[in-house]
Amino acid sequence: MYLTSDKKKEFFAKHGKNEGDTGSSEGQVALFSFRISHLTEHLKKNRKDFSTQRALITLVGKRRRLLDYLKERDIERYRAIIKELNLRK
Repeated sequence: MYLTSDKKKEFFAKHGKNEGDTGSSEGQVALFSFRISHLTEHLKKNRKDFSTQRALITLVGKRRRLLDYLKERDIERYRAIIKELNLRK
């Protein structure tokens, strides 16, 4: 599997407060971004996989809502995560 528990801990350790902090918005955005990039690569090879396409659209929406929440609550954290993950609106 492409996303093991060790990989998740690594994301949350790097982007959250610690590896046990799975609820931080930054950690979740980083994890969603990794999953989105993986699904995008999968869809480039399998363009008729519509269930994966739906999952990708759902993940993009979740990430967008989390980023909107961060932008509303703390603009500095939002700017930091956007810069760190090379995301833009």
